[in-house]
Amino acid sequence: MATRSLPRLLRAAAAYHRITIPLLRPHHTLTLTSPISFLRSHPTNLPSLHFFSTARRVPTRAPKVDIAARARQMQTRRLWTYALTFSCIAGFIVIVLNQFQDQLVFYITPEEAINKYSADPSKSKFRLGGLVLEGSVNQPASSSEMEFVITDLRKDILVRYQGSLPDLFREGHSVVVEGFVKPFTEEIRECKEAKSVTMKARAWDCYFSATEVLAKHDEKYMPAEVANALERNKKIIAEEAKAAEEKAAAVTG
Repeated sequence: MATRSLPRLLRAAAAYHRITIPLLRPHHTLTLTSPISFLRSHPTNLPSLHFFSTARRVPTRAPKVDIAARARQMQTRRLWTYALTFSCIAGFIVIVLNQFQDQLVFYITPEEAINKYSADPSKSKFRLGGLVLEGSVNQPASSSEMEFVITDLRKDILVRYQGSLPDLFREGHSVVVEGFVKPFTEEIRECKEAKSVTMKARAWDCYFSATEVLAKHDEKYMPAEVANALERNKKIIAEEAKAAEEKAAAVTG
């Protein structure tokens, strides 16, 4: 049906366009002056009349790709990706380590606590281990805090704690306290109710404010590093006492 109506459409267009074109059948001809105007006036016949075009179709070629430039671009992009990933991971690790360091608590002896606080007062949170000095436990009437002295046999440190001491807390036995090293105030240092055995501990610039007290009757409860420090101090004290005796004997001899 479309083939039969095509000659009629072309004849109608020939009245306005004066170019003769062979049609689908040999005995049909058409004169057109502008095929484009005809195609515009009959857009539905555009797919059927594409064979009237005499323009040569030039095949389009894909643009040449610079493989070297492409490789350099991909390498640069990959390097930036690696750098960004590494920076994110490094930043995350730094943040985690800072948070962990703030919450990290070390087991130390009184001597180490005093030395560390003197070197860097900002790092003051520790777990302090040692022996409770005999005769040092005291409850001053002017304070709600208990106080006692922890020793590592070489240095003593005053400990103040607000709360009830554990049932197994005893003088002369091991203890572990957790808290902060703080500078002495005049009120604490010059406490009139202080016992004489605490005077050595009050001679330092700091004391230990405990937030938790843990105690047992044997040294197995004590951390290994603190127990080793006590044994080391015992040997040092024994060697010092032996050297003093030898010196005294040499003087008298």
